[in-house]
Amino acid sequence: MSLTRIFSTAFCVLLAVSIFATDEVATTISHAVTLDDEPRYPPDFTHLEYVNPRAPKGGTLRLFTIGGFDTLNPFTVKGDPAAGLANTFYERLMYSPEDDSLSQYGVIAESIEIADDLSFVIFHLREDAKFHDGNPIDAEDVVFSFNTLVEKGLPFYRAYYGDVSKVEALGSHSVKFHLGGEPNRELPHILGQIMVLSEDYWAERDFSATTLTPPVTSGPYKIGSIEPGRFLILERVEDYWGADLPVNVGRFNFDFIRYDYVRDATVAVEAFKSGEYDYRAENSSKEWATAYDFPALNQGLVMKKELEHARPTGMQAFAINTRRDKFKNPKVREALSYAFDFEWANKNLFYGQYTRSGSYFSNSDLAATGLPSKEELEILSHYEGRVPNEVFTQAFEVPKTDGTGNARQNLMTATRLLREQGWNVVNSQLINPDTQEPMTIEFLLNSPTWERIVSPYIRNLARLGIHGRIRTVEPAQYQNRVRDFDFDVIVASFGQSRSPGNEQRNYWSSEAATHPGSRNLVGISDPVIDELVETLIEAESRSELIVATQALDRVLLWNHFVVPGWHINADRVLWWDKFGRPKIKPLYQVGLLSWWVDPDKSQRIQDFRSLK
Repeated sequence: MSLTRIFSTAFCVLLAVSIFATDEVATTISHAVTLDDEPRYPPDFTHLEYVNPRAPKGGTLRLFTIGGFDTLNPFTVKGDPAAGLANTFYERLMYSPEDDSLSQYGVIAESIEIADDLSFVIFHLREDAKFHDGNPIDAEDVVFSFNTLVEKGLPFYRAYYGDVSKVEALGSHSVKFHLGGEPNRELPHILGQIMVLSEDYWAERDFSATTLTPPVTSGPYKIGSIEPGRFLILERVEDYWGADLPVNVGRFNFDFIRYDYVRDATVAVEAFKSGEYDYRAENSSKEWATAYDFPALNQGLVMKKELEHARPTGMQAFAINTRRDKFKNPKVREALSYAFDFEWANKNLFYGQYTRSGSYFSNSDLAATGLPSKEELEILSHYEGRVPNEVFTQAFEVPKTDGTGNARQNLMTATRLLREQGWNVVNSQLINPDTQEPMTIEFLLNSPTWERIVSPYIRNLARLGIHGRIRTVEPAQYQNRVRDFDFDVIVASFGQSRSPGNEQRNYWSSEAATHPGSRNLVGISDPVIDELVETLIEAESRSELIVATQALDRVLLWNHFVVPGWHINADRVLWWDKFGRPKIKPLYQVGLLSWWVDPDKSQRIQDFRSLK
């Protein structure tokens, strides 16, 4: 085998590469890894396109979050972790820019080396990378981090890294991951996301326990001060070792990032309007339309913008817990979907701001549309008789109404579906044919904001003989109940990237269904879906990945695991106009950490507040 040719199965990755043999297997080494045709940035790039490389440092970015926190370790099941740690406090091997989500560029890793047959990947570390205590980051720290996350971290990690058979240090600054299973072109990309822990620090500490003692990390920020349940302040590290890396130039410009914790969403809105924090992403269509008529906005001191993005919007939905016997029949779940009147809700509750989601991969080329393509059928034909027949014969569409609030036709369809499965209404109650018990549904919520949306849905369910009720609980209790799958129906979001992969196991696999804390919230345990997930993960090209994802999407949709929700292709954001912003906005995100404090604008706001 010639060692001078470029190997297509090494992702078409890379520019200005060296190719050589390791253990008699050809490899490609480069500054980046990509799941696209090639990375956006070449080896000699100096900074990202969406930053100002001369942005001044200084000032404070004040943010908010709802609830509380009791740990600075976001990697384990125990505790409620503080906000903001993953993107600023802990450092990764590699980083995906906000304008190139299919690629990763070296941070702790200076370069990445990938075997042609995808049997291993090696990360070569920067010799100047170090922790905040001054100790260098070496290969043993990476090995420790991986093993600790898999053995003691969230269940997510066991699924996400499930195809790694072994990890070993090759000297002090190279780490080799041996990859098992079928070739997985995304796995090197996934491993680049590993956040590196200090082995010296954690050696004498219980990683699984909650902690408010700031651990030793290596990111651009350190813990400045904390008061549990009230605030967290991150302080920029003056001598941060990675400040001059091309992926970091022009980013992390604030001296301090402060997170204040508030009691609920209503308090958070008023706190922003009174100037208690600087930046707000608004998720409520009602608040966006009605809550922000106040002097600072009207005088131009607060900006209110819809910033369009191109990222997949995934699936936000009413997630049905199929672990409950009453929800095991997909036709019963389909009937529940017919009772939700999105068109009325969008008109009367959402101010017309949303689009109905008809895919788990909405706003992307990964979404199943129309009838299955020839390529999809090559996958799906293996499962004929084991998936709903509609997968092959019908294009999936969510139920629709005329928006008047009269959903009579849809409710008649729901009634027919239920009767066909033996459910009948007796004394205004829908009776389970197996248990003879009436159907009841508890909607578990973590914010009163959702009550106005769920209440009309419950009224329609009542017309089917289903007794629905709302249970709104405080965030910690909600988190615990969801973690233990102790719910009937919740509002959930299944976020997706442009390149789905191993994380799909955590969403849909039979194994994840039994692990508390996993993202398989609906409790899917289906060998067909397990196999479709593996087909997706094992795709050898972008085109194969798209087809495999569309096939998985189609089967998920026709099983009616959720009542599909809605999405918007823009970030609705407000900020006190104290910031400078780069001329270019990143394609997939807002780019907040590339903003900076503008002294003149900041002074204008201070003058306004002094007059109040």
